[in-house]
Amino acid sequence: MRAKVDPDICTGCELCTQTCPEVFFMNGDIAETKDTDVPSDIQDSCRQAAEECPVEAIIISD
Repeated sequence: MRAKVDPDICTGCELCTQTCPEVFFMNGDIAETKDTDVPSDIQDSCRQAAEECPVEAIIISD
């Protein structure tokens, strides 16, 4: 599974960094991913972060 944040859409609300800090971090006012390959043991929390994103800036692919 891979995760990516679209910087053109992200509003910097930090929800993803709170839900899945193992994958997401803030770089200034925009969230980014630490590594695009998400380990299997945190995929559920990564998906939850994507679902909670108010502007749908997180792209998940398998």
